[in-house]
Amino acid sequence: MAIKSVSIRIEEEMLNKIAYIADHEGRSVNSQVLVLIRENIKAFEDTNGAIDGNINPDSNVKPTRK
Repeated sequence: MAIKSVSIRIEEEMLNKIAYIADHEGRSVNSQVLVLIRENIKAFEDTNGAIDGNINPDSNVKPTRK
């Protein structure tokens, strides 16, 4: 499995809160974000069924605003 890097824009207050939670859990902010993403994917799949691992995100994302 390839590891990809993603940059996000996040409000400073939210980042500080995630950092606080991550520290409390003994994780880095990056690891905490990955935990949250995994939990969200699992919850989605529990409700809607498994997501095909070969899915092309371009066909599943709303078009960008112009």
